[in-house]
Amino acid sequence: MARRLRVLGSTSGVGDCPTLYEDVATGEVLVQGDAVTDPDDVSQLRYVKDSEAFVVVPRELLVNFAPKEAVHVPEFVPQKKINEFINDGFEHTAWRLETQMGYASDQAMPSYQEFLRTGDTAGEAGHPWFENVRRMVAAGKRFERVRIVDTPPTTGQRYLLACARTNVAAGEDIRCLWREDAERHHLDLSSEFWLFDSRTVARFHFDGERTIGMELITDPAEVLRACQVRDAAWHYATPYREFTAQVPSTE
Repeated sequence: MARRLRVLGSTSGVGDCPTLYEDVATGEVLVQGDAVTDPDDVSQLRYVKDSEAFVVVPRELLVNFAPKEAVHVPEFVPQKKINEFINDGFEHTAWRLETQMGYASDQAMPSYQEFLRTGDTAGEAGHPWFENVRRMVAAGKRFERVRIVDTPPTTGQRYLLACARTNVAAGEDIRCLWREDAERHHLDLSSEFWLFDSRTVARFHFDGERTIGMELITDPAEVLRACQVRDAAWHYATPYREFTAQVPSTE
């Protein structure tokens, strides 16, 4: 079975090749570079098997993009720190990928109970979140989301679809993508995150539908990976209003 690879990073220019890849399934790292074939060079290498080959890569490729730990141990930061980014800590773009089938935090909102009773909701229209979005958008910044939706949508996903018009009215750009389409396009849905200015990732950690922590990540390889996920998700996702027309009614 062929490997499924994603790019960790590259120092390639036009016509050059040094690049690092990660095997999505195993976590193994593959290195691409100019082949070492000179017999005098090869003779200096030790314990060489017939199946092995050798390449030359710049030191900066390994320093900047090679995984730093065999197993990543998340270091959670206070919610206040995440709020600082959302409220004023980014320069131009806050982008969110939502992958969960439901969120415990949504279920605690009064509008969630309204949705269960009526099948619709205006969302928490007076919530400070929307005032902040309006203020930031008026200053030229962007709030964007891609929401992954199951077939059929879960109750939590239908609630978010109902609430989305309030978010959009405040200035957010929301797009949705069927989970089966995301998987067909090999979109990496292994983590949910905010991406700020293509420089900082705020990654969520969940226990079921409950958020148990978030970590701020500036590691170039992790940020690049998030940017790749964003670009693919944004490309394949459908604008909110167009997507809602595709969702079958529960009546």
